[in-house]
Amino acid sequence: MSRVMKMINESLAGDFILVGFSDQPQLEKILFVVVLISYLLTLVGNTAIILVSCLDPMLHTPMYYFLTNLSFVDLCFTTSIVPQLLWNLYGPDKTITPVGCAIQLYVSLALGSTECVLLAVMAFDRYAAVCRPLHYATVMHPQLCQSLAGVAWLSGVGNTLIQGTITLRLPRCGNRKIYHFICEVPAMIKLACVDIHANEVQLFMASLILLLLPLSLILLSYGFIAHAVIRIRSAQAWQKALGTCGSHLLVVSLFYGTITAVYIQPNSSYAHSQGKFITLFYTVVTPTLNPLIYTLRNKDVKGALKRLLRKDKSTTE
Repeated sequence: MSRVMKMINESLAGDFILVGFSDQPQLEKILFVVVLISYLLTLVGNTAIILVSCLDPMLHTPMYYFLTNLSFVDLCFTTSIVPQLLWNLYGPDKTITPVGCAIQLYVSLALGSTECVLLAVMAFDRYAAVCRPLHYATVMHPQLCQSLAGVAWLSGVGNTLIQGTITLRLPRCGNRKIYHFICEVPAMIKLACVDIHANEVQLFMASLILLLLPLSLILLSYGFIAHAVIRIRSAQAWQKALGTCGSHLLVVSLFYGTITAVYIQPNSSYAHSQGKFITLFYTVVTPTLNPLIYTLRNKDVKGALKRLLRKDKSTTE
């Protein structure tokens, strides 16, 4: 017990150095502007979706209930990372306190894991909407929606408590330099001064469960959707299915296409050389694109925005 406490105390002594993009100072200035603009768009876009979904009665449906959860996850996920990133990009100080690093690790991992499961839940909702339209309201009743969202959140919290705690308890023998811009598990375990093979295997297994299992369920759901639409053999049915599922499929492709490259192959040379830019995409760019994808392709959201703007204008007059 005393040995464990000694390791934890050693791990919490002294600030960490987030190397980030410091080897490319000119790139840092460009990234600062890009990340700042993306973050502001993320705040505006996701907040707008949350407000519209809550205020417009016509959007009180399972699809927008899950979309509200997704927007809230993206909002908090980006906020747990971007302010520190902007601070590091702006000035010469690249440090983060041990407490700040631990909080960032726990929060970002919890929210990222939650989003993985939540996207699978949203795929099941789309399956019910397309394949069981007459029974959709019965299948996706409020209690089930709340339970599915709860499973997503609990999965995220459970994963971060296990992964984060194991990672932070690794002895680092004074190693403080993190070759990344975020306190993320694949980068943090590289600081350990002990054999981390077991940790890498454990990380890989957890990634299989929280990445590939939800992705498999998503693909299975869309397999049933495609089969149902093919049986109808109608161009209108294809168009309706694409309108119903297109936004979600695009979001899934953007999110899973990048995060799996980091967590499924954390030791590959590809992950070492390109991991920072891949992480930048799913932590900064994807949360910015999600509200744009859902609003630009969704007539209901655009209609709700127009109704709220007209209502607000009429009240001010």
